Amino acid sequence: MTIRQPCPPGACVCEREQLLEAPGADLRILQLTRQQEKILLERLENLKSLQDLEHLQQRMYEQLGIRVHIAPGHTEVKSMRGIQIVIDELPGMCRKTRQAIPASIRRGLEKRPEIAYRLLDAHDLFRDV
Repeated sequence: MTIRQPCPPGACVCEREQLLEAPGADLRILQLTRQQEKILLERLENLKSLQDLEHLQQRMYEQLGIRVHIAPGHTEVKSMRGIQIVIDELPGMCRKTRQAIPASIRRGLEKRPEIAYRLLDAHDLFRDV
């Protein structure tokens, strides 16, 4: 199994070493190498549909243990920034990866706004009251 190279000392708070030393720890996140991360981020930026996004969310959890929650924010949604993207805490996940995934999803939604509309509709924001 190929695992991700460590971040430079002091550059990250991913707790990679503690994860490697913990008995029975879930090490799936360490399988996300920098090259594979680039492929994942590119895939998130080129979403095809809401089902595609949901499929990617499921695959990220199954393969890497990454749980991504995407929903309209608590205030008005006037732009893609109003959509809340949260990643559950996950030991071993690089700080840069934690920031890059939501940014890539936002870029994907900006490229295909109809996906964001489907997401909002799925949360009843476009339904009549």
